[in-house]
Amino acid sequence: MNLFLHYVGLPYLLSGIGFTIAVTLLGLAGGLIVGLVLASMQLSKVGPLAAIARGYTVIFRGTPLILQLVFAYDALPHIGLKLSAMGAAGLALAANEGPFIAEILRSGVLGVERGQVLAAQALGMTPTVLLRRVIAPQAIRTMVPALGNESVSALKNSSLASVIAVDELTLRSTQLASSTFDFFSIFFASGLMYLVLTGLIAAIQLFAETALDLDRSPSGRFARLLPWRRAALAVEPSAASATQSVGAPLDAAPAPVARKAHAERASRYELLQKQKAAVQVKGLSKRYGKQTVLDGFDLTVRFGEVIALLGPSGSGKSTLLRCINHLEQWDAGEIRIGGKRIGFRVDGQPMTQGDLANERASAGVGMVFQHFNLFSHLTACENIAGPLRWVHGMPPADAERRARELLERVGLSHRADALPRHLSGGQQQRVAIARALAPNPRVLLLDEPTSALDPELVGEVLDVIQRLVDEGGLTMIISTHQLRFADQVADRVVFMSGGAVVEQGPTHEVLTQPRHPLTARFLSVMGADDRLEVAS
Repeated sequence: MNLFLHYVGLPYLLSGIGFTIAVTLLGLAGGLIVGLVLASMQLSKVGPLAAIARGYTVIFRGTPLILQLVFAYDALPHIGLKLSAMGAAGLALAANEGPFIAEILRSGVLGVERGQVLAAQALGMTPTVLLRRVIAPQAIRTMVPALGNESVSALKNSSLASVIAVDELTLRSTQLASSTFDFFSIFFASGLMYLVLTGLIAAIQLFAETALDLDRSPSGRFARLLPWRRAALAVEPSAASATQSVGAPLDAAPAPVARKAHAERASRYELLQKQKAAVQVKGLSKRYGKQTVLDGFDLTVRFGEVIALLGPSGSGKSTLLRCINHLEQWDAGEIRIGGKRIGFRVDGQPMTQGDLANERASAGVGMVFQHFNLFSHLTACENIAGPLRWVHGMPPADAERRARELLERVGLSHRADALPRHLSGGQQQRVAIARALAPNPRVLLLDEPTSALDPELVGEVLDVIQRLVDEGGLTMIISTHQLRFADQVADRVVFMSGGAVVEQGPTHEVLTQPRHPLTARFLSVMGADDRLEVAS
């Protein structure tokens, strides 16, 4: 025991720790740079770059590190690149760690839900803002455990640097044991030193995981370094807010007006047809492989008009909405918002991703998705306020004020600081509607806003949409299977089948007296006779 304690504090061994740490840091720093490059190449849409990155990964993951160390130290001088033992060890370890770190980074990026990326694009985020505000914060949290594990592996792999005479801890332990023949005590002491170093890495990893835990309220100076800003989680509603219970209708908003008489709706329909076009779709065609989803589709939506898209699954409703917001590329045709062609420069060439994002932000088109697509690392309030700051440059205080006003408008002021996973499906969709309304869009697209909800939660979301319609002034295109709801809110029904318009006209007229056999069959299957009041 005395010899063991003597070796633990022996300066000769302790000085070797410095070389071990230096080699490890060189390897991790270089590996992180190499990993970022490799991950970017593999995630890019340029095939040759991805192929080169995969080839590099296969080579360096498939050969032993000890061979790479010998190559860096002994072979590189033959081509005029002579490195010190420390430099060669750092280079070899970085080259070896790069592919492993690249896979960690790539898996973190790919782990972010595709729906959140689409939502960010629809809100007008540029690729840089998307990466910084949506992808990176979520990817970092999932990558911390794997990066911690890789750091421990790099520290242990640094011991192989002894083969090229780096005077690190393992080499010094070997040299000392060879001269004293006390192998057990020396290597036991050396192992304890490695354990302390790896324990420090584990402690750093634990600290990072705790600091990035979304269920904890960030505080102190470290919170300022986080790529997002969150307030403390909301507590359960107090007695003062008991009237706004979870899942309740909008108590703070005025009650929806009664459905207008059919004569009044017909008059409104005729008036709307005289308005200027808010959205124009001409000859739109879209194919996925050999499947045609939209086939020469034409549609004109007037300012202030509420359109209900009906049709069987696969008829192209969701694809149409994504094309209008240019979240999908199409094969032929054009789309204009307020008379302006979306997604193309004046010379007719497609816009860059950054320019397209800026155009989305300025076009005034909001979108509500079927599966909510809230940013899971942000609270309800920050889901709304964040895009206002990052995309529209609104001051933080004004953005938060606007967010809280909208949350109150949809009956969720008491859940402003809750994360999406702490909200019901209906509440999440109401937050998504508030987020789409935040920049005051002129056109609102809603893609099956209730299809992902349990039946008991559908009413609260439809109530919010009903009130938006009653307030007027907002052009809306709603893809839905809720026939009674469509009858209540829509000015016009557009029935789609096979990627084309089969029938369209005043809502109640089409729903109760369809002219096309496909429309009649669809409404019969959906039970329209039982759900709608027949016009008198």
